[in-house]
Amino acid sequence: MTHTIAVLGAGAWGTALAKALSDKGHQVHLWSWQKPHADAIQRDRTNQDFLPGFELAPTLRATSDLPDALGGADMVLTAVPTHVLREVLGKAAPHLPESAPILSVSKGIEISTLKVVSGIFEDCVPKETLDRVAYLGGPSFAKEVAAGMPTAVVVACTSHDVACRWQEALATDRLRVYTTDDVIGIELGGALKNVIAIAAGVSDGLGFGHNSRAALITRGLAEMTRLATKMGAHPLTLAGLGGMGDLVLTCTGDLSRNRTVGLELGKGRKLDDILAGMTQVAEGVRTTKAAYALAQREGCEMPITDAMYRILYEGQSPLEATVELMTRRKRAERD
Repeated sequence: MTHTIAVLGAGAWGTALAKALSDKGHQVHLWSWQKPHADAIQRDRTNQDFLPGFELAPTLRATSDLPDALGGADMVLTAVPTHVLREVLGKAAPHLPESAPILSVSKGIEISTLKVVSGIFEDCVPKETLDRVAYLGGPSFAKEVAAGMPTAVVVACTSHDVACRWQEALATDRLRVYTTDDVIGIELGGALKNVIAIAAGVSDGLGFGHNSRAALITRGLAEMTRLATKMGAHPLTLAGLGGMGDLVLTCTGDLSRNRTVGLELGKGRKLDDILAGMTQVAEGVRTTKAAYALAQREGCEMPITDAMYRILYEGQSPLEATVELMTRRKRAERD
C-alpha cells in the first residue's frame, strides 16, 4: 500500500528518508524552510546542499510552503533539528492532517526545558494527536540509507498499530524496521549517544588507540543506560539498535558529525571555529549542555558527559579532562 507522506525537513536525514519512501512508490512532499533550497531540489532532482549525488524520484515533490506540504498527506514525518522543532511544530500543528500517523526522526534534548522530542510534541500538538506520534531510532547514516545499504532501525510508539503502520511504510529489502513501545528509551539513546560520540572523537584526535575508544563506548553506554532507566526506559532498549547500535555507529563512523567535532577538538581546534566550518548540525554539542543539566536534575552520575561539558562549555583541555576521568574514585563495574 502506498501513501502520500509529508517530510518536514530537507536536511541530509530528511532527504534520505524521503528518497527511500519515494523510491518505494510513496508520493512524498519534502518541505524545506528555504524557498531557494526547495526550488533547487525540485528543479535539479537532487539535494546538492545536504545530500549531493543522489537522484530523487519523480514521486517526490519539494516545496517551501508548509500547508502545501501537509495538504493531502496521510502520513507525516518530521526531520528538523531538535532546537527548531518547537518552532516548526507550532507552525505545522494547525495543518496536520486528521488521523495521520506522525514519525519524528529528530534526536536530542531541548536545552531550555530539558525535554526530549516527545515532550516537545506534548507541548505543541493537540492532545488527541499524541497517541499517533512515533519516534525513530537506530544506527543510520543518511548517506548510506540513500545509497541503499542494508540498515536496521526501530520505531517507538505507545500505539502498536501506529508503529506497525510506519514499519510497513518504511521497510524495504534494504531497510529493516523493528518496533518497540519504549519511547523514552529510544529517545534518550538517540540523544545521549551523540555526547559520547564527541568524546570518542576527542580520544581519536588526541591520538589514543582502540583501547581508549572501546572504553569510552562501553562506559558511555553504562551512563546512558543509568540515566535512561532512571527516567523509565527498559535497560534492554539501550542494549539494542536505539542504544548500543546507534552508539557504536556514531562513535566509529567517519560520516559522524559528532565524532568529527570531537576529533577536531582533540587536535586542539576551538569549538567555534569547528562549528563555523560545518554546513550540517552536530546535535551532540547542544545535547551535551542539556544532558549535563538533566543528569544534575535527576541526580545521575554521568562522568563522560560531565567531562564533555567541561571541554565544550568551560574551556577545559581534552587531555586534562582525560586525566580526571581516568583518576576518578575506584569502583566496581556494575555500581
